[in-house]
Amino acid sequence: MKTILVTGGAGFIGSNFVRHLYSKYPNYRLLVLDALTYAGSVQNLPEGAFESDRYDFWYGDVRNGELVDTLVAQSDVVVHMAAESHVTRSIYDNRLFFETDVLGTQTVANAVAKYKNKVERFIHVSTSEVYGTALGDKINEEHPLYPLSPYAAAKCGADRLVYSYCATYDIPAVIIRPFNNFGPHQHLEKAIPRFITSCLLGESMTVHGDGGAARDWLFVADHCDALDRAIHAELSTIKGHVINIGTGTHKTILEVAQAVQLAMQPVAKRESLVGAVASGKAHDANRFASELDEAAKIQFIGDRPGQVFRHTCDAQKAKELLGWEPKVGFEEGLQRTIEWYENHREWWQAQMWMRHIPILTASGRKEMH
Repeated sequence: MKTILVTGGAGFIGSNFVRHLYSKYPNYRLLVLDALTYAGSVQNLPEGAFESDRYDFWYGDVRNGELVDTLVAQSDVVVHMAAESHVTRSIYDNRLFFETDVLGTQTVANAVAKYKNKVERFIHVSTSEVYGTALGDKINEEHPLYPLSPYAAAKCGADRLVYSYCATYDIPAVIIRPFNNFGPHQHLEKAIPRFITSCLLGESMTVHGDGGAARDWLFVADHCDALDRAIHAELSTIKGHVINIGTGTHKTILEVAQAVQLAMQPVAKRESLVGAVASGKAHDANRFASELDEAAKIQFIGDRPGQVFRHTCDAQKAKELLGWEPKVGFEEGLQRTIEWYENHREWWQAQMWMRHIPILTASGRKEMH
């Protein structure tokens, strides 16, 4: 029997994780704290949770010290995910990112320090964005931190704050740095949901720059499995550690857009295109696009300020300390994601107006990203 507090538990990763715990551990009590900003919704919570005596939802801000103290005091494990998390939006509205991501983390860490005799462990979910562009083939936990956007800088500040509390106050902290997640319940401002819904709506997909920026794409269920293992691993082996979570491979944004194009074609056309790709005839992006339905074309727009060129994860430490490896390949994860968005239009249609965000480029030009 454990009581687990999940901050940000109504957001994308948080709600996937809460549903994972709710279905797998019927004896656990779950406390969920979420401010229900634009990226969080009670629609994301486990079915029937509100009627359950082992689930408590708290609507509130992670910066509210009194509320956070009350919840942490009841908890055996604290998993801190509450954060503003979109790179492009951080360019548009950077103050909120530092207030939520840094001050919110300080509030939670202070409560953990106060109740460390009760709290068994504190799992802080950071991000691979703190690393900036990879300096070598893969990024391990010793890679220098070079945040390139306000979001990345805010998460870097929170990451190092937790590390300092571990050193100063001996809190039982573990820092998880996941690489790019995708899957069901992700907001339309993120690349893969935006690509999928653009195809469903018969619109062109917009890609930053030339689409050459590459990311390590992790299906969200594999991330949930890693967090589960971090909760149940021997504390002495992981306390104070930073642990990367990723696949060890990467795809460019253009390759992801093309994968969505291909997966969403009618079956007969998709089979012929698979043959073209295998033979190398569809290597050129323009030639590939000419073979697709008009509704799935790619439109290139200005590159995003603070763009990271490439992230590729070295997850060896996760394998050694958590016994974790990803189970869901990109193609399988993408198909599962597409099917979810196809079947849940009522969930994402309310977000349509937030798919594109106005930003000012370094030259002062306004663009929709």
